[in-house]
Amino acid sequence: MSAIDDACRAYERQLKETWTAHLSGPERVWMLTYRPDTERRLRQRLPMFRTSTEAAGRTWQLIDATTSFERWLESHEYRDQYLRDPEALQYGALDEFAEHLVDEVTGQLRQGDSNTVSGLLGAASLFGLMRVSRLLNSVADEIPGRMLVFFPGSREENNYRLLDGHDGWNYLAVPIN
Repeated sequence: MSAIDDACRAYERQLKETWTAHLSGPERVWMLTYRPDTERRLRQRLPMFRTSTEAAGRTWQLIDATTSFERWLESHEYRDQYLRDPEALQYGALDEFAEHLVDEVTGQLRQGDSNTVSGLLGAASLFGLMRVSRLLNSVADEIPGRMLVFFPGSREENNYRLLDGHDGWNYLAVPIN
């Protein structure tokens, strides 16, 4: 059995729990942590999560943030300047990207309903651009059902560390291990 299979089984157990309708946004988030070096295996096995969701009578929706920064930069009026001088992104442009990503994710969340699990993929691609905590805090109140965050990193109690990199943050999400 692989770690990804174990994670999917833990997710299936979580799906069987009764869904309380009156939860705060942060409590509607499920954090599935896994070792960063298993990212490719997780992506390959992603259909298991959809199958498990649908077998539990829920709707699956994938929100993939992996290429969000590239899409945002491609259409930005100062793209060429940022490509020549990436440090210039630090002066407000990353906040623009963060707003863009929040709008993008919020728009996709609104396509779901109270029976939908929205799987957020691509958290690792945000490293150095935007904190996952900022994204989750910004979209939490828009989650109609549940949001499953595929999180390559670690968790100690409720402290999450993306890619085991920086200090991490304390979050109210339901951990799935």
